Amino acid sequence: MIRLFIALRPPPAIRDALADLMEGVPGARWQDDEQLHLTLRFVGEVERPVAEDLAAALAHVHAPAPVVSLAGVGSFGARGRADTLWAGVAPAEPLRHLHARVEQACARAGLPPEHRAYHPHITVARLPRSLGAGAEIAAWCARHAALTSAPFVLPHLVLYRSHLGRGGALYEPVARWPLGTPTSAAGSHQMTNGSETT
Repeated sequence: MIRLFIALRPPPAIRDALADLMEGVPGARWQDDEQLHLTLRFVGEVERPVAEDLAAALAHVHAPAPVVSLAGVGSFGARGRADTLWAGVAPAEPLRHLHARVEQACARAGLPPEHRAYHPHITVARLPRSLGAGAEIAAWCARHAALTSAPFVLPHLVLYRSHLGRGGALYEPVARWPLGTPTSAAGSHQMTNGSETT
C-alpha cells in the first residue's frame, strides 16, 4: 500500500516566512522545510495500480497556477483540543477551483469522493494530545493574526508519498505537473526520483 496526497509547494521565500512563525508553543512539533505544503486532496493508502491511475488522471488536470498570499493563522481541533496550527492563504477561490479539478481526477481514478469542505491552509505545527487548549496556542494565534505576504505563485501540482515514522511523516514528491493556462499546461508530466527542485 502507498500513502498519497496531492499538494502545492510554496516557494522558498514563503517557506522562510513560515519558519519565522515556528516558536512560542512549547511541545509543538513544528514542520520542517520539506514538510511545508498546501494540501489539495488527501488520498490515503492505495494499491500501486490505483496510484498509477491517479497519476495518469492528474496529468490531465489543466488549470491556471494559483496566485495567493499568506493571510492570518489559526488552529484545527476537536472537542476543545487543538491538534494543528496553520497559516491561511487567500484568495481561496483559485485554490477551490483547482481542488475541484483534482477531485474530478481522483474520481476518474476510482477514489471515493471527499465530503469535507475544502479549507486551504499550510500546516506549520502538529500539537500533542497532552497540550490541550493551552493559553500558548491562543497567544500564538493572536500574535500572528495579521500574517500576510506579497503575492506568490504555486506553479506545480505535486503527488506526494507519505512515509509515517516515529519522528513524524516524511513526504516524498513522486510526480509533478506544471500549472499555467490550459494551453501551456497540456501534456506536461514530470516524474521525479524523490528529490524536488524548488
